[in-house]
Order: sequence, then structure tokens, then C-alpha cells
Amino acid sequence: MKCILCENLSFQIICKKCQNTLLQASFHKREIEKGFFNYSFYALSDIEDLISSKYYFHGDRVFNLLAKLSFFKFAQNFTYAQNILAIPIDDHVRHEFSHTAILARHLNSQNIKPKYNCLKAQNIVKYAGKDLEFRQKNPRKFKCTKISNQMTILCDDLITTGATIKEAKKVLEKRNNQVLFSLTLADAKL
Repeated sequence: MKCILCENLSFQIICKKCQNTLLQASFHKREIEKGFFNYSFYALSDIEDLISSKYYFHGDRVFNLLAKLSFFKFAQNFTYAQNILAIPIDDHVRHEFSHTAILARHLNSQNIKPKYNCLKAQNIVKYAGKDLEFRQKNPRKFKCTKISNQMTILCDDLITTGATIKEAKKVLEKRNNQVLFSLTLADAKL
């Protein structure tokens, strides 16, 4: 197989050299509402092609690798006094896998446990390339099931305006859940 970045021969979809030189995760913090923060690991401009792999058959391998380099490392170093649930935002399966479920799975650790199929969008609208006004006029209309009175972290692949994360947070809080913060692979504003 060839590395999808450098096209050199590799046993993985992205070779070790590219992982070490091009995909070193760094930690970025953005306040998306007063006192509520999103943490991301990459600038969207650095991994945009990799994020768009979620639309293709090989995307699960790309997301597993990105999650291993970022979400997994985060979870191994994160401690908290209580147990926390990692909630993937709208983890329905499209294109044979759920990219947000992959991210949440890599948070599984001593303090964090993923919880799937809890936060589903009732309005399946594509936000890619859309502005804040479009996003506000076309909310996801999340439905929260199977979870209440829990400490949580939200997981998604990308933050642009923060509208999706804020909407998801509000829905979880209506069921008496506390959302500590959100984690995304990439931030479009970096």
C-alpha cells in the first residue's frame, strides 16, 4: 500500500515518517461561549484532505490514525475526579462508519468511557462550506436519549462556528448532564 500523503510504500494508510513530520498534534483552546471551551489538535488547513476522507471508503483508517495521534494521547494524560462519558456528536453511520464514534472510542481510558447513540440529529443537513447564518437557520435538532445526570465531553471532527457544539451542549444540559468541554480534531479558525 502507498502512504496517502507522500505516496511511499507503507504498511499503514499514512506512513510513520508522515505521521511524525506532518501529523504531530498540538493543543489549541477556543472559547465558544462564556466559560465553555473547545480543544482541538490540528488546524483545519493542515488536515483538510484527511478530514474529508470521512466521505470515502478508506476514511475509517484515516480517522483511526488521527484519533490515535490525538484523542488517544489526550485520554491517556487526562485525569478527573469523576468518571466522564465521551459523547460523539451525531454518531450515525454514513459511508460504512461513524467518524465521531471512532474519535470517541479513542478516548476510552481510566476516566473516560465512550457512550454511543445518545445524541442524534433529527435534521440531516450538510454544513460543509456554509456560514453561521445558514447554520443558525438550519439547526440539527438533536435528540438526546439514554443519558441523564452525567458528566460528559462532546466529540466531533471539526469546529467552524461552534454552532453545532453549542446546540449539542444545550440538548445534553436539558437532560441534566454537565458538559465539561468539547474535543475536535481540527479548528477551522486556526
